[in-house]
Amino acid sequence: MPPTRKGAATRRRIVEGAAREIREAGVFALRLEDVMARTATSKSQLFHYFPGGKDELLLAVARFEADRVLDDQQPELGALTSREAWLRWRDKVLARYRAQGVGCPLHVALSQLGTATGAGRTVAAELLARWRRQLAAGIRHLQGAGAAPAHLDAEREAAALLAGIQGGVLILLTTGSADHLEAALDSGLARLGLG
Repeated sequence: MPPTRKGAATRRRIVEGAAREIREAGVFALRLEDVMARTATSKSQLFHYFPGGKDELLLAVARFEADRVLDDQQPELGALTSREAWLRWRDKVLARYRAQGVGCPLHVALSQLGTATGAGRTVAAELLARWRRQLAAGIRHLQGAGAAPAHLDAEREAAALLAGIQGGVLILLTTGSADHLEAALDSGLARLGLG
């Protein structure tokens, strides 16, 4: 049975509160008591929505943060129809990751779940598939308008661009520098004839 509107709002409040708690104190300091205090929920409410406890809550937070990765790129990511639109998207991606620095909330949540777990892999795979589809749609749009080389495989170019972004983000998380991310974005756009 789907939750009521009030129930869905309570569940979302718990997830958002846990996400804020993780951003402020770190995933290793996350205590359910702190989430309950932050969200004004009881233990019975928390376990009603997350019967699996902390691990299930962390999975919900990872999904929430994965959604935010794409939401933060909108409306540019959903409207990659011109060189200018792609450059606006590039600038937005760089600004987002520079602003968050080494504290990537999605990375933190997924690292606690463990990338070896089916749940962690599923969240990451869903995010990357959605992101890749939007990039490929933008590439195909450019090709249809004659603004990108027709011989390029849009899916493959989207995958390469996404791999470059993820590699750049990983280096940013390690070093604090966005230089590699910027280079990956610029190289990917140059391959599309947008450099």
